[in-house]
Amino acid sequence: MDVGLLWVPATLVASAGQVARNTMQRRLTELIGTVGATQVRFLYGFPFALVFLALVLGTTDESLPVPGPGFAGFMLLGAATQIAATALMLGAMRERSFSVVTALLKTEPVLLALFGFAVLGDRLSVPVVAAILVATAGVVVISWTSRTATDLAQSGIRPIAFGIAAGACFALSAVGFRGAILALDHGSSLVRASTALAWSLVLQTALLLVWLALFDRPALMGSFREWRSSIAAGFVGAAASQFWFIGFALTAAANVRTLALVEVVMAQVVSRRVFSQATSRRELAGVALVVAGVLALLVSAR
Repeated sequence: MDVGLLWVPATLVASAGQVARNTMQRRLTELIGTVGATQVRFLYGFPFALVFLALVLGTTDESLPVPGPGFAGFMLLGAATQIAATALMLGAMRERSFSVVTALLKTEPVLLALFGFAVLGDRLSVPVVAAILVATAGVVVISWTSRTATDLAQSGIRPIAFGIAAGACFALSAVGFRGAILALDHGSSLVRASTALAWSLVLQTALLLVWLALFDRPALMGSFREWRSSIAAGFVGAAASQFWFIGFALTAAANVRTLALVEVVMAQVVSRRVFSQATSRRELAGVALVVAGVLALLVSAR
């Protein structure tokens, strides 16, 4: 495969890992609450990120990159908005269909294209922008299914607002992380990605430990109590993040997140097999649009 397209398999692996992690976190939310389940992703993920970094440095014989100008700001932006996005996502998932919430989150690529251009200067061609819009249209079709009216009547506008806000925060976090990767002073894409991931998870773990110790000790104790399930979620989350960061190191974040819309298709399978939620014809039509947009993106990227 062309080295320039290595972000494609990296993104696909990350998407599959994220679906698995979201499923694990959703179950943990029922046991230890939204913030507690959010903490699990970072607390139990950062040791694995350090292991990944050590393995990468040992394999490549490269030295650890040093943060350059702007690194701290970009890292704080990425870390804080990802924490907020995860909490908003899990809050929405407590009240709505797993696949529908996942679809709402995927309004992210359009915002990410705008944020990436404004903050990092990532320029996208007209065909790529068109592909993003088609894929996002598919997400909108999926989210407005025959269940939407019932969901709104039962839970109101809050879960939808949470889902859209989570998507915006995920977009900002992707911009922050890509900016942090680019702000490292040297290293291959793999080394830069692994270094940035380790920094992000250490920072996020510290922020959430302080928050929970001060404001939600039951959730903190719950994350320790459910350590067996949490370790698995932490490993899967760290592995997915490793591949997300590799993608961000190789291409514009908007390309990565648009390809990641295949996660909506994966979520449909999870909804049907794990949560026994039916898939309507409307959702299938939306999936077709998502697939068409993703294929157009790949053709344009070549």
